[in-house]
Amino acid sequence: MSETPWLERLRGGFKKTSDRLGDNLTGLFTKSTLDKETLDEIEDALVASDLGPSTAAKVRQRLASERFERGLTEAGVREVVADELAKILAPVAKPLEIDAFPRPQVILVVGVNGSGKTTTIAKLASLFLEQDYGVLLAAGDTFRAAAIGQLKIWADRIGVPIISGPEGGDPSAIVFDGVKKATAEGIDVLIVDTAGRLQNKRELMDELAKIRRVLGRLNPQAPHNVVLVLDATTGQNALNQIEVFKEVAGVSGLVMTKLDGTARGGVLVAAAEQYGLPIHAIGVGEGVGDLRPFNPADVARAIAGATGETQS
Repeated sequence: MSETPWLERLRGGFKKTSDRLGDNLTGLFTKSTLDKETLDEIEDALVASDLGPSTAAKVRQRLASERFERGLTEAGVREVVADELAKILAPVAKPLEIDAFPRPQVILVVGVNGSGKTTTIAKLASLFLEQDYGVLLAAGDTFRAAAIGQLKIWADRIGVPIISGPEGGDPSAIVFDGVKKATAEGIDVLIVDTAGRLQNKRELMDELAKIRRVLGRLNPQAPHNVVLVLDATTGQNALNQIEVFKEVAGVSGLVMTKLDGTARGGVLVAAAEQYGLPIHAIGVGEGVGDLRPFNPADVARAIAGATGETQS
């Protein structure tokens, strides 16, 4: 897949967010000097765009310290915003590397129902297939027959094997069978779907702990990754989910989906700044190729709506 179409989709995906930022900044550049009142208004506009108070404060500080020879413009502010966002995103931009030895690398995927978890598993599997890794899926969300069925459909569509059991079955038994099969057949990656119900945190925590115990008996290093799928359209609630799933599941990294359906793309930045967890990939569409490892500079410029060339 060439880079240009993805960059176009990225800009299109963040258009609602950059338009919202533009709407919030409109009318703030009528004065010839950058006074405290204008700085306050710009800071408020950034917070209103879901970029978070800490990020807004950094941009304000940067604007206050710079000399704008041609006067302050919206384009100039967007460039500063993009630059500051890239600094925040760069440390957390970490693709999922398949480096476990012995194989398989076990990736537990967690997230609330409706976050796009099952679809994201399929997209991750497709990403690994592109890199010539062997992939096996495990339908560990036995609580919902629909989740098992949906994962089977995706497995068939992208051409990967799947381990599943009956609705209401023991997820740890499915994971056990998955590791055994992947080990015997030399499969590189085992991606495990898990229950997404948070109504009873203790129940979910116990279930995940049991899966971990079973994995530990087969491979002390497993699970190698616990990936939380977040729906960007939920805004602030996505940040709350990080807090809960860190406690419940020991999350090691994030994937953010549905960025094309929201004006709240800034939540990606807030998540990076508040939690510092690796962000492995982002999704800006429904297609199987619409999940990609993210380039922090490109994403920063897309969020900010900066039109200049990416600085490398």
